[in-house]
Amino acid sequence: MSSENTISSTQEGSPQSVLHRYLKAGSALENTRAQLEALKQTEPVETYHRQMELLGRRLQNDPRVFRDMFIADGTEAVAWEFRQEELGAEFTHVLWELLLRDDDASKVLMRFIWDVPLKLKRKFIRALDRHLSQRYPVFLGLSDNWPAENAIPPYIRDPQLRARDFELVNQGYLGYMNVGYSAREVELLVWLEALRDKQCEEKPCEVGLAEPGRPEPKGGCPVKIHIPQMLSLLGTGRFRQAMELIQSCNPLPNVTGRVCPQELQCQGVCTHQKRPIEIGQLEWYLPQRDKLFAGGAAEDSLPPSDPWLQAVKPPIAVVGSGPAGLINAYLLAAEGFPVTVFEAFHALGGVLRYGIPEFRLPNELINDVVDKITLLGGRFVTNFVVGKTATLEDLKNAGFWKIFVGTGAGLPRFMNVPGEHLLNVMSANEFLTRVNLMQGAREGYETPLPEIRGKRVMVIGGGNTAMDAARTALRLGGDVTIVYRRTESEMPARVEELRHAQEEGIVLKVLRAPCEFIGDDKTHFVRQAMLDVMALGDPDASGRRSPAATGEKEPMAVDLVIMALGNSPNPIIKDAEPDLHTTRWGTVELGRGSQQTSLAGVYSGGDASRGGSTAINAAGDGQAAAREILGDMNLSAGDIRSRVSLAGSYSKLGAAPKTILEKIELAEGIVEFIVHAPLIARAARAGQFVRVLPWANGELIPLTLADWDAEKGTLCLVVQGLGSSSMAINRMQVGDAFAGIAGPLGRPSVLHAYGTGETVVFTAGGVGLPPVYPIMREHLRAGNHVTLIAGFRNDSLLFWTRGDERIGKLQQRYPGLLDVIYTSNDGSYGVKGFVTGPLEELLKANRQGSGREIAEVVTIGPPLMMRAVCDLTRTYGVKTVASLNSIMVDATGMCGACMVPVNIDGRLVRKHACIDGPEIDGHLIDWDKFLPRFNQFSAQEQASKRRHGFA
Repeated sequence: MSSENTISSTQEGSPQSVLHRYLKAGSALENTRAQLEALKQTEPVETYHRQMELLGRRLQNDPRVFRDMFIADGTEAVAWEFRQEELGAEFTHVLWELLLRDDDASKVLMRFIWDVPLKLKRKFIRALDRHLSQRYPVFLGLSDNWPAENAIPPYIRDPQLRARDFELVNQGYLGYMNVGYSAREVELLVWLEALRDKQCEEKPCEVGLAEPGRPEPKGGCPVKIHIPQMLSLLGTGRFRQAMELIQSCNPLPNVTGRVCPQELQCQGVCTHQKRPIEIGQLEWYLPQRDKLFAGGAAEDSLPPSDPWLQAVKPPIAVVGSGPAGLINAYLLAAEGFPVTVFEAFHALGGVLRYGIPEFRLPNELINDVVDKITLLGGRFVTNFVVGKTATLEDLKNAGFWKIFVGTGAGLPRFMNVPGEHLLNVMSANEFLTRVNLMQGAREGYETPLPEIRGKRVMVIGGGNTAMDAARTALRLGGDVTIVYRRTESEMPARVEELRHAQEEGIVLKVLRAPCEFIGDDKTHFVRQAMLDVMALGDPDASGRRSPAATGEKEPMAVDLVIMALGNSPNPIIKDAEPDLHTTRWGTVELGRGSQQTSLAGVYSGGDASRGGSTAINAAGDGQAAAREILGDMNLSAGDIRSRVSLAGSYSKLGAAPKTILEKIELAEGIVEFIVHAPLIARAARAGQFVRVLPWANGELIPLTLADWDAEKGTLCLVVQGLGSSSMAINRMQVGDAFAGIAGPLGRPSVLHAYGTGETVVFTAGGVGLPPVYPIMREHLRAGNHVTLIAGFRNDSLLFWTRGDERIGKLQQRYPGLLDVIYTSNDGSYGVKGFVTGPLEELLKANRQGSGREIAEVVTIGPPLMMRAVCDLTRTYGVKTVASLNSIMVDATGMCGACMVPVNIDGRLVRKHACIDGPEIDGHLIDWDKFLPRFNQFSAQEQASKRRHGFA
């Protein structure tokens, strides 16, 4: 009863009765006070007050004491329940609700259950199964053969839904939030998975299993995550500490946890052999939980001092931003080193970004790693091709103390069977780059994709890349079949990826290998594949049974062929570094038990040194190289400061915007741009080209260098507006900046010294004149006589022809060494006709013994013109070089798109314009097979023109 109600009741009755009750209560109060005073003097009461005073002081000093008193009593009650034959329904519900509270008491309960014997853990799981499975369907049947053979799986989206989009397929434990689970409930699902841990002392998941005759243990973690310790922290409810533990070993858990082949590494040697613990899922759950609960790691809230300003450790250059480069950069930046990452593409992540679709690895997770490195002071320079933009020696001269090379594998492999030149036969690298890196499937992006919706797509190969390509094509509407020359059990793809592909409706055709592709004679697009029926023979070096053709063949109708046959090392760095030792496979050779190369201060790892491998192995190599670099510093403070200053300036120069400084309208639809690109200008050589990304959602375009000025740090680019991208480029203005320019790419022109009676003939068609100009200039500087035959459609398209323009100035500078002949199709300027007319006259004169002898012909311009020149000179036996800027995507050899079919000794061989060229012997080119490649995306280009209003 409240005091208000008590007073109210005493006010009832006559005044005499109220007064009587008051006097009676007062007398009773006096008697009580007297008794209290007497009791205070007794020993028991004095002892009680002393204990309460002591308890008060303890609570004031340590409030946890009071909590622990009650927890201890509660734990004893829980222990009593666990001693019963089974856990009752009421107790199970109460226990689960206590666990859901996520307070100190719940953590004590988690630790209690973690520490109980396995038989009591099983009792707990049986209780969840019996009493909570209606509330949580994932608990139904969980107790059957738990923990060895049963577990709560991560949340996988429905195959019919996920096959239509690029959203994440395996959404992990946090995916259960999409079906109504709270974040704390998900946390408890993860805890239940950790409870399966046997807490074994051998730690095979971390260190692997030693096997007789093997130099390295089987399985284990390449980046040495302390997995048993992580499971212990999770099992005792210390999720934040588990996250910090992982981050101390591996800054990429969100990435490696998703793409690492755990079934071959940590989970492959788990003591639960039938149902390994979901270590990978736990690994990437933790950073996602951290983002969900705390908005990011605690270390992100207080950025450290900038190592470039502190200048107490020497600068490091990391070449490549794939998994090896990123982990190397992170670990060294975390140790206070100024780090610059040089990346060949315009976007960071390497194979993680261009090779792995977002339904497996969202790009935001790669961005998270980049942000962490940036927070630690790391710098990034994109569109920088080491071996082209600069050599490793250039980086050393720029102040970088040590260099880590993580450039990946590079060149895609092909089958070298008839019909490979046909349109819509491409590498998985090219296909995935167009979709993943260049976002060709997204509205508003310019990179063209093959027509896929409703088309028959064949993917050749059995690895993870084949699965990625097949599942990507499926999401773009294709009818997809994977063709593999062995059986399903020999496929090297992750079991999960293969299972997901089949669930989504992709057909697997095994013991089949294409032996020929057949195309449409008019369109030159592939229409059919002839398959060899295979049988398995004896095991090969890898232990898998080798496939052999049975002699039986079968046809298969196809509209798009994607080859996922692995990669060979890209030769760019090797060719630029003659002292860099490589293996017979072309991979970078490392010292025994080291990541160090044959070059002092240069380290390597990942696919560059391993060949085709995994992201987690690459990350392990980057980590190992970081450890080696950390233990090898003996520089003076002055030397360090000088290096940091140099490297810092170089990094800023490399990252400087590629701004348009000057724009000159040369002729109708032809524009000359002068662009700020100092490091490319320093490295440029005649005959090379650059890869231009005009704007963020544009396509990558190869443009041959028309000129450059190393002192001013500028490039000259000439663009003719033919397609929608080039037309849009020509609308750019002074002050605008290209999103990226990479280069110089390709091989420089090879020049020879010729006699006084010889001449080098250049045939330039239209905008073939700008790329001819620097090559011609180099011949003139070398003392060679040059004959230029420049052709234009009509006089409205003339440029650089006046005496005060480039060609005229060359004639003035090299009198007697440069003869110039101009042609036009309609006769409006110079000789009427094509460049082949004057060329044929020169060739005939040579045959008759008059005029200068033609030492060689260099032809650059429209493909049909180059073919006509090559056909003409072949009959006269005159060496002819064609400079080719064919269809490209990355322009560094990684995609294989710029394939040029050439005939060598009667055999069709692929060359690549960006690696072997752009200059290729024009008499070796199979022009009938090469020319159609320029029309591969003509339908897509017309659609783009209509979309942009250029049609």
